[in-house]
Amino acid sequence: MSRRIVASLLLAASQAAGPALATPGDFDAALADFRKLHRTEVQRAGIAGSSVYVVRDGATVVADHLGEQDADAHVPVDAQTIYHWASITKTMTGIAIMQLRDRGLLSLDDPIVRYVPELAAVHNPFGDTDRITLRQLMSHSAGFGGATWPWRDHDWQPFEPRGWAQLVAMMPYTRVGFRPGTRFSYSNPGIVYLGQVIERLSGEDFEVYVDKNILKPLGMFASYFDRTPPHLLPHRSHSYYIRDGKRAAAPFDVDTGVTVSNGGLNAPMPDMAKYLAFLIGDPRRTADYDLILKRSSLEEMWRPQISASEDFTQGRMAATTESALSFFVDRGKGVRLIGHNGDQNGFRAYLSFCPEQRAGSLLAFNTETRGVQNSPANRDTAESRIALATDALCEALVTVTRKP
Repeated sequence: MSRRIVASLLLAASQAAGPALATPGDFDAALADFRKLHRTEVQRAGIAGSSVYVVRDGATVVADHLGEQDADAHVPVDAQTIYHWASITKTMTGIAIMQLRDRGLLSLDDPIVRYVPELAAVHNPFGDTDRITLRQLMSHSAGFGGATWPWRDHDWQPFEPRGWAQLVAMMPYTRVGFRPGTRFSYSNPGIVYLGQVIERLSGEDFEVYVDKNILKPLGMFASYFDRTPPHLLPHRSHSYYIRDGKRAAAPFDVDTGVTVSNGGLNAPMPDMAKYLAFLIGDPRRTADYDLILKRSSLEEMWRPQISASEDFTQGRMAATTESALSFFVDRGKGVRLIGHNGDQNGFRAYLSFCPEQRAGSLLAFNTETRGVQNSPANRDTAESRIALATDALCEALVTVTRKP
């Protein structure tokens, strides 16, 4: 896929919401090119359904929906279609930790065992486990492994561990893989441990806390965790895998159990556009957004903590990618790119934004064309190619601001 064509689209979209730097004809042509390319990639790969949004200055300036949310019943994707956002949930877990920090309930450099003492049973050949901090968990540098539930080889096993006791039972058999704070290794259980911190300090289930403190304040009323409430089931997307050139259905409407803080979020695109608008920021809504999390605390979350250049499990990561606090940071042509990906149960999702340009994109698929691999080759999927192309937005905006 040509990054230049998508750059033209996103540049034109950004201009449509701001000063008239491009003509309507430029925008229409760029949008037509993008739609053609998006459709071509989706059809070529056999992806059932996909949506892409572009947000600029708090407004959705591009909203495209392709294909079907249920390929058997031929239900089309639309603005009400609910996708699973998987690991993008981690960004909300990080925001919740920052909220508790700003309320004086914790420090990011506190040891995790202060709040989750069960972790003292973990074998750490590099020293005391009480030196592993919340900050290291948020930046994936604590030394824990990648999968939370590594034995899901049969359909009769639970999708994810349902209760905390199952993870506690695993801890005496868990080994810290490297000296905490010295390198990056993407870790799902590390984020589950942060979810326990949120629950124990707030006195509420993770889902309840995030609903009260993030979803509801942003007006994300069709967003929820895990199993779909009956009134939203008609809009819940099915999901699929492409294996050996054939599309097969994944389990429908799964429950992430105790790992909800790691990947349990489900939401339609308009709700996620509200979340993206909050992350991008809007001077007109500073007071409202500060009630969720101060801008200075968000900026703190985007400060790089450690290089993530040796890990490609997130699909679009590059040699220049750095891990911040629950977000990943990279740079294009003079542009700071911030985001996170999600990949679970046949869904793939991408969130990317440029805060200085107050622009960003959301991209969701209900079909996974290739399993996650720890290799640069994982970037060569239809989903990753389209996602990488959307990053051209911020690069294009910088080009505009530099023009005399």
